[in-house]
Amino acid sequence: MAMSLPFVDRSSSSLPLQFVGQSTWRGWLKEQSAARRGWIESLGIAGVPGDLVVLPGRDGKAAGAVLVLSNTPTLWDFGALATKLPPGTWKFAGKFARDMAPVSPTDAAVAIGLGAWRFERYRSKKGKVAPRIVWPEGADKARATAMVEALSLARDLITTPSSDMGPAELAAAVQGVAKKNKAKVKVITGDDLLKRNFPMVHAVGRASTRAPRLIDLVWGREKDPKVTLVGKGVCFDTGGLDLKPSTGMLMMKKDMGGAATMLAVAAMVMAAKLPVRLRLLIPAVENSVSGNAFRPMDVVPTRKGITVEIGNTDAEGRLILCDALHEGASEKPAMMVDCATLTGAARVALGTDLPALFCNDDALARDLLAQGEAVTDPMWRMPLFAGYRRLLDSKVADINNVSAGGFGGAITAALYLKEFVPDDVPWAHIDMMAWNNTSRPGRPEGGEAQAARAIFTTIEKKFG
Repeated sequence: MAMSLPFVDRSSSSLPLQFVGQSTWRGWLKEQSAARRGWIESLGIAGVPGDLVVLPGRDGKAAGAVLVLSNTPTLWDFGALATKLPPGTWKFAGKFARDMAPVSPTDAAVAIGLGAWRFERYRSKKGKVAPRIVWPEGADKARATAMVEALSLARDLITTPSSDMGPAELAAAVQGVAKKNKAKVKVITGDDLLKRNFPMVHAVGRASTRAPRLIDLVWGREKDPKVTLVGKGVCFDTGGLDLKPSTGMLMMKKDMGGAATMLAVAAMVMAAKLPVRLRLLIPAVENSVSGNAFRPMDVVPTRKGITVEIGNTDAEGRLILCDALHEGASEKPAMMVDCATLTGAARVALGTDLPALFCNDDALARDLLAQGEAVTDPMWRMPLFAGYRRLLDSKVADINNVSAGGFGGAITAALYLKEFVPDDVPWAHIDMMAWNNTSRPGRPEGGEAQAARAIFTTIEKKFG
């Protein structure tokens, strides 16, 4: 599923690609020849951000192109170049740092690379021939390549149908990234989860013919600051015995989006060789229905030792995460983050493009939000409101996995997870969609590693 980046190092026959800001478009247009102005006007180009004009030469072939940028560009202004430009080799005209600020050449390259991503594994006919683009002057090629490859892998994993992306395949993907970066991976499978005290992961995944797993990757020097990443790896979610309707089940191949996102972050951390001791924990399951499926109102133990009454089998993500979070927190990491496609309530509150951030540490929250804004990978902080903890009370166990009623669902889910993380461990929980519902520049429809770049740059700023 590896993708080919649309870049070349140099070309003697490249075509110039110019950039014009929205506010300067009219002035630029007046400076052009009457023939060129007539051509642009005939195309109905109004000079709005994202407009791309291919300029014809005297031989009728393309002689260059112009892309209209936002007045304050972001990396996504460059995201459509790999799809809008015609075949050929193109090169940025002018000095990048002068003309495209505040976007860096590296960020522009990342956006172009991500815009070139296509999921064509199952297509007998592939897409059109893509243009080639000379690397932007000043771009960090190694960094951009590592980021595009990591994020594209996450997109591939999320978009792959569950028939080909179960717990075993997810573990194989982690092992592939580990091998490339000389990391160590342990995988605890099936009934061994009970022997190794991961009862919740086992309970949720045991009804499937595909055995549940706890995937545990470790990389870096033991003496370096510990950074722990946890990703929800529900490879398909039927809802269990609290069965989802067909509309709710349709997109559940993406329910392992948190795991794929955290694998992307881990890959970027290792490629950058950041001075951290990295640990990645992924509980990988398929929430299925069979005679041994866990039931509503069952009481199940956890790795922490507290018991959970199952109020709803469709709230399974928090169940597998709680065992992984408790294990991750046991080492007292300097920073722990989990990502999960956890609740519809977060989507109702913030929509599909803005992940919800819950955090027990104000400094960590500020760092994540600041880096999210800096790299155009935003999140929005939501409260860990302690007053709602009572909604998770159980009459027969230590805690229920859901609250009574439909209010504050994203908050109560986060509060459930908080029960398994000590207050002295800086921890963030990100509730995400992990999917682009429509195609936009640099973000084609399909799986998406939301918040991955924000998490990576936060780790880099704190520990790099």
